[in-house]
Amino acid sequence: MKTKKFDVTIIGAGAAGLSAAKILGEMGVKTAIVDRENTPGGILNQCIHNGFGLHYFREELTGPEYAYRFVDKVFKNKLVEPLLETTVVDIENKDEVKHLYAYSKSSGVTRIKSRAVLLAMGARERNRGNIGIPGTRPSGIFTAGLAQRFVNIDGLSPGNEVVIVGSGDIGLIMARRMTWIGAKVKAVIEIQPYPSGLTRNIVQCLNDFNIPLYLSHVVSKIYGDDRIEGVEVSPIESGIVNKDKSFNIKCDTLLLSVGLIPENELSKKVGIMLNPETNGPMVDSNLMTSIDGIFSAGNVLHIHDLVDFVTMESERAARSIINYLEGKLKKSPYKTFNSSNVKYVIPNSYNPETEQTFLLRPMIVKNNARLRVTLNGVPIVEKKLIHIQPSEMISLKIGPEKMINAVGKGKENTLVFSIL
Repeated sequence: MKTKKFDVTIIGAGAAGLSAAKILGEMGVKTAIVDRENTPGGILNQCIHNGFGLHYFREELTGPEYAYRFVDKVFKNKLVEPLLETTVVDIENKDEVKHLYAYSKSSGVTRIKSRAVLLAMGARERNRGNIGIPGTRPSGIFTAGLAQRFVNIDGLSPGNEVVIVGSGDIGLIMARRMTWIGAKVKAVIEIQPYPSGLTRNIVQCLNDFNIPLYLSHVVSKIYGDDRIEGVEVSPIESGIVNKDKSFNIKCDTLLLSVGLIPENELSKKVGIMLNPETNGPMVDSNLMTSIDGIFSAGNVLHIHDLVDFVTMESERAARSIINYLEGKLKKSPYKTFNSSNVKYVIPNSYNPETEQTFLLRPMIVKNNARLRVTLNGVPIVEKKLIHIQPSEMISLKIGPEKMINAVGKGKENTLVFSIL
């Protein structure tokens, strides 16, 4: 078994891993970036539509273009070593050094020693088993991301008559993409009373192509033997599926866009504490997990709606890692909590002496909402929000001038986020 030594090991060469590797390499940190695919870029490589980079680069890019902005700089830096087609299967914490064990068909088993680790493994799609649609088990049922790979990478068409379950962004984009390749997208079925994807994708991918969106509906049954032949669609009324109003849609393809799950099997194996609201690690204001020296960023931490936010978060993680290596990392002694209409807040703890960036996921759709942040029950931030919805994350910076005077000795000093 070969052994390699680095200051930092990044697991995942998608948007999160590349963004962090760029910063670490520029700051002179010897870094390994490990990915199981044979090319860096992650899911961005198959996202050939535009809309990326508007926040970070101030211009509109496709997914591959966005990825290349980082790949080009990261892999020209000799301090960053790519380990592609390599899978990390275990991490051990020994004497403040992390021992990672990685498998590769070209180089066998490699032990990687590093002082710090960044988890940037991304997320995977939820599938039919996760949502339990009744009916037969024919072919022609795909996750939307897999169908996207078939079309954009492999040049294959999943089918001709399509129904999409879930109005998440990948599903919406695939509704348009399938239409462009000549398929007929007959409907998008959404269980919630509001769309799950970004508003711009509802307009550009459904409305522009007259694709019906059925809100508060579910696919209640799948028909077909060898190949899917159709689905039964039922409305939800007062929280109950009303089978009396069900109708059938003929189709030969069903695409599932029913959410993402952070890829945290490795995190669980290591013993990192996970957040039940996000299924990602619990992190402090430095984006460090419950194990010292192991950090997390991107969709493996929580599901983002924009890749630009993944980049910004990963850059913060990289700077925290540098502080950790230099012994300058400030602890986060106090907890954050989500309250009314807020599903979760990242990070899960804070330091009142430094400026913090907090990310919130709202639980409701509302115009003219108010965001309130309290510390020890005293409001320290009040902000008007013109429009909120669960598909769009809220980013909020709070400086020490807002927090330090409200912190008291002998108090829990909990920071509570609410939407009113």
